[in-house]
Amino acid sequence: MPIHFIVLLVAVACETIGTVALQASEQFSKFWPSVIVVIAYGISFYMLALALRSLPLGIAYALWSALGIVLIAGIGYLVYGQKLDLPAILGIGMILSGIVVIHLFSNTSTH
Repeated sequence: MPIHFIVLLVAVACETIGTVALQASEQFSKFWPSVIVVIAYGISFYMLALALRSLPLGIAYALWSALGIVLIAGIGYLVYGQKLDLPAILGIGMILSGIVVIHLFSNTSTH
């Protein structure tokens, strides 16, 4: 796997950690989860910026945000018991399909 995709995956992982910590911070009323939010988002945006050295902005952001949506929806379901209805599941499936199409078929995305 090319290094720019690894860097992008680290950005996604940090964004996911930051979003989970955002839920745990209870509107920034808890100190340590709030600290984790700031640090994780800072690292995420830095890594996203590094990925932009090799990936087009639209592709990098599409992958970053889509993977984050999918991961957060899964964590919300598993950790917080947030149920997903059929339209939500179908929508997330379409997001995953979009990622696959970009990665497999787009000449815009570097492989």
